[in-house]
Amino acid sequence: MAGSELATRISNRLAQDILTGTIERGARVGTQQIADRYQVSRTPVRDALALLEQAGFLQREPNRGYFVMEQIPQSAIDSASAQASDDHEEYQRLAEDWLTDQLSENVTEQSLRQRYGITKSRLNDILARAAREGWAERKEGYGWRLLPVAKTAEAFDQIYRFRMTIEPAAMLEPGFEINRRALDEQRRIQESMLDCDIARIPAERLLANGAEFHEELIRMSGNPFYVSALERVNRMRRLMEYRARVDRQRVLVQSSQHLEIIALLERGEVVEASYFLRRHLSDALQRKLPMAWSWSSEVRADPPTLR
Repeated sequence: MAGSELATRISNRLAQDILTGTIERGARVGTQQIADRYQVSRTPVRDALALLEQAGFLQREPNRGYFVMEQIPQSAIDSASAQASDDHEEYQRLAEDWLTDQLSENVTEQSLRQRYGITKSRLNDILARAAREGWAERKEGYGWRLLPVAKTAEAFDQIYRFRMTIEPAAMLEPGFEINRRALDEQRRIQESMLDCDIARIPAERLLANGAEFHEELIRMSGNPFYVSALERVNRMRRLMEYRARVDRQRVLVQSSQHLEIIALLERGEVVEASYFLRRHLSDALQRKLPMAWSWSSEVRADPPTLR
């Protein structure tokens, strides 16, 4: 991939992380930090930081490096938001076709470019995101493989019931240990979601923030099998969460509930936090399952054509 393409991709991701509060205003942004965050080399990161300085997201201070601007120009925000919207729409087309079995498990980049009428660079961005979210992987040598995901309301229901079993139980593990630093970071993220304009945050980031909150909690159990199980089902449910449409106002309620769980843990009320967490997941299932059944019914009424 050309360096400029990768730098642009990194700058787009970093801009979204800044706009969503994942990276705070005024924070120092180091080259190695971003390279580690996105699993890329330092060279395209340097180019990406320079692009964001030009756009008004970052400022460079002599002998100190780059810092996120406290006040980002509205034109830069609008441009980044429009780019995220375009990317999400094209990504959703691919995800929708996989969810409705209109794509085979093994696909080539050429066939996808022809199907969706997009450039190689844009397709690379879409497939990179699909790989990042755990439902696509590059095959050795040639092509891509689309990985199993939850595609039915029954699977969606089973995933949430599985989560209702393991997540509260993980808090009651003998090895459960509260990570104060992780709680502080999660508090910052959840509070930033309540304080920002929720309509401007991409659905990808909203869902990622929620998944990361739950995964951070389950890591405190000290049981790697709980962690790997939750990470797997979170990947499998992600596309159906997109398909059911993200209720942005409900996300605010969920963030408030996440903050309540954090407060319980900070007070050492682990049993109470475990109970609250189960109720939190149960409420989410009751709200989302009717949408999943409605979508499944639509799909069954219109049998897919495999291409």
